[in-house]
Amino acid sequence: MAMPVNTGKDLISRIESKKITAVVIGLGYVGLPLAMEYVGAGIQRVVGVDVDGSKVRSLNSGKSYIDDVSSEVVKKAVDARAFTATTDFSIIAKADSVNICVPTPLRKTKDPDLSYIVNAMERMINHIHKGMLIVLESTTYPGTTQEILAPMIEEKGFKVGKDVFLAFSPERVDPGNEQFSTKNIPKVVGGVTPLCGKVAAALYGGVMNHVHQVSNAAAAEMVKLLENTFRSVNIGLVNEVCLMANRMGIDIWEVIEAAKTKPFGFMPFYPGPGIGGHCIPLDPFYLSWKAKQFGFESRFIELAGVVNGRMPHYTVDRVGEVLNRFRKPINGSKVLILGVTYKKNISDVRESPALDIIHLLARMGAVISYCDPYVTEIKDNGISLKSSPFSAATMRKADCVLVVTDHSVFDYEMVARESKAIVDTRNALKKFKRKNIVRL
Repeated sequence: MAMPVNTGKDLISRIESKKITAVVIGLGYVGLPLAMEYVGAGIQRVVGVDVDGSKVRSLNSGKSYIDDVSSEVVKKAVDARAFTATTDFSIIAKADSVNICVPTPLRKTKDPDLSYIVNAMERMINHIHKGMLIVLESTTYPGTTQEILAPMIEEKGFKVGKDVFLAFSPERVDPGNEQFSTKNIPKVVGGVTPLCGKVAAALYGGVMNHVHQVSNAAAAEMVKLLENTFRSVNIGLVNEVCLMANRMGIDIWEVIEAAKTKPFGFMPFYPGPGIGGHCIPLDPFYLSWKAKQFGFESRFIELAGVVNGRMPHYTVDRVGEVLNRFRKPINGSKVLILGVTYKKNISDVRESPALDIIHLLARMGAVISYCDPYVTEIKDNGISLKSSPFSAATMRKADCVLVVTDHSVFDYEMVARESKAIVDTRNALKKFKRKNIVRL
């Protein structure tokens, strides 16, 4: 009688040989860098799947649309036939591993929207087969992998942990960070079963510098939410202290710089016009939503979200205060916004506080323009603007210059010299002690 094949060990062996087909679903700022790391690690065949045909065509022609992945890297991978992109989910039938890297937004009610994950699974479910690994990387609440994905797989007659291996690994991408990339950021992974975790760790272990395996998928899901909730809460704290310090006539930036000199027990966070990006504004709500299902009210986390959500309003109030010094109302004043991305030196405007600020100023009748070398045009809920040139003439035309994103390419000396009035939300002009500059 023939001995049954240990599918897990067999798959690990194939993964370690790198003679596998690795599929990445979702070719955005998480999926595309991951796919390129797979290629760079020598995985025999890497296929990217995306429902956006324009992205697929761009990649297959050797062109990247992600800041952290150069077109040169993509073209080299395509020319070597190590990478190809497609909109066809049937490639899953040939896959040894699949990474799901699709968006997980919030609904207007602040409830998790898992429709992208479910849609991806529905498209691939008829193509899954024995002896394959599926890893979810999309940020979500603890329990998603076990409660949503596992039943969908088992409804097709496969046993998770025996036939198909399922795990979660949180993405930890930091766009624009030149020090840390997909490869050298430690990779956390947790499987639905211990063997699932071992298989997933084998995949990442041949690609990333370090893999940290946790006991299960729910723990791995919780890791990402803790990381970003930690940031959200601490940003909320420093934003509230900023408002307090302003009332007291104290420079919060000076206070933070002094506190940083303590070699233990303090980690600096900085105030700002609001929080942006896909993670920090959203992830705490995933955690608080799940907590409510267990009868737990996460008041601390939700309060931080409230404080951070008010910062665009506070920023607009500061603009009003500065214009008032020149006996000008916001209504009819020319406000130039410097930087509209959610963080400096990138082109990503998702959840950027600049968008909220623009809408608030527009409702108050301000004449708005913006300058951002990374974003040529903004279209958001009825607002349509094109970036103005970064020049002395542009600064002089504005009644107030509002620094929202402190891009390194901006000449802040020129901004300080040529602007009538400035509201600096990032302390970008800290070197210049002029009466026309007001910090957050």
